[in-house]
Amino acid sequence: MQERTISVILAGGIGSRLHPLTADRAKPAVPFGGRYRIIDFTLSNCLHSGLRRILVLTQYKSHSLQKHLRDCWSVFNSELHEYITPVPPQMRTGESWYAGTADAIYQNLYLLERSGADYALILSGDHIYRMDYAALLQCHRDRAADVTVACMDVPLEEAGAFGIMAVDADDRIVDFKEKPDRPKGMPARPGYALASMGVYVFSMPLLCEVFLRSRELGRDANDFGKDILPSLIRAQRVAAYRFGGALGRVSQDRYWRDVGTIDAYYQANMDLLRPNPPIDLYQGDWPIRSYEGQYPPARTIPGKSGKEALLVNSMLASGTVVSGGTVQHSILFPNARVEEGASVEQSLLFQEVTVRAGASVRNCIIDKHVIVPQGERIGFDLERDTGRFTVSDNGIVVIPKDYRFTV
Repeated sequence: MQERTISVILAGGIGSRLHPLTADRAKPAVPFGGRYRIIDFTLSNCLHSGLRRILVLTQYKSHSLQKHLRDCWSVFNSELHEYITPVPPQMRTGESWYAGTADAIYQNLYLLERSGADYALILSGDHIYRMDYAALLQCHRDRAADVTVACMDVPLEEAGAFGIMAVDADDRIVDFKEKPDRPKGMPARPGYALASMGVYVFSMPLLCEVFLRSRELGRDANDFGKDILPSLIRAQRVAAYRFGGALGRVSQDRYWRDVGTIDAYYQANMDLLRPNPPIDLYQGDWPIRSYEGQYPPARTIPGKSGKEALLVNSMLASGTVVSGGTVQHSILFPNARVEEGASVEQSLLFQEVTVRAGASVRNCIIDKHVIVPQGERIGFDLERDTGRFTVSDNGIVVIPKDYRFTV
């Protein structure tokens, strides 16, 4: 069934709540977990699910994302009709950029039609999770559904941030409300609601018909949750697919995170450092593919005084050197440096960040190419930090890419 499916990854979001990490890059291109980009999770899911025709719809600040797709994901054979193709707005249906998730699909409907695919798998490029889409597609086919929506249980207090659905005894969706003010719990689990993951399977004829009919009637159809799904529930067979079910080859960790805010992004990274991480990055037949330059192995060395480096529950990417410094509960991306007497605690150091001798950083995200000066302290005085940097609601200090400290 995979060979009859085209996958579309929505990767054009501006990511304003992740600023300044998105000041120069699209949200799906934000580094994650020491060596990945956020979009690598969705693309790896496609790769391992046997999906070989993928469109990546790009828009804002897409250069970093397109470069990553070129360097990491040029793995398919075009002679076999396999591809991962970035698609910026083509202005084929007007003069506007993508106005929403559904509008992005509508503007590229001609690509879907000419693909000859029977099914369209619509995905987001900015979520952290592992999922076997082959099992989702098989469920769609077995149930003779017109549309299938992947869903998961979320606590009721968090449900207002999602599209919330109600289902009947056969898991057919009978109601769908996008980000309701007062979400309702499930009858069998009152403290939880059934939430959309933003993963959809459409039978191709229906997808084309829906958009063309909406435009003929002069209706806006910019968003799947607000405009498309509620209009289909009564007339079509719209099924729910439970995330983390028994089907599929991926281990059932059931981890899914929207990393749309600084605090959510930081916590998802910190989740990787838990004694038993809630997402399994070590499943041998389901690795997360990414690109990493030809760096030497990470290492620790004594400082000039002979003091040994100290590492506690941390992840170090290739090229990282800790020279007599201390790194605790932190993630260091490629070519990071921590010098003698420096301390890094509960922080993320992006590529080519250097923490000079005697400096201390705590609860920080430091973007690429930043040198923290000798003796500097960040994350200890939030009032001072707020005057210099972005500080999240939970007190995470974010230092932007290429920031230069004044002496």
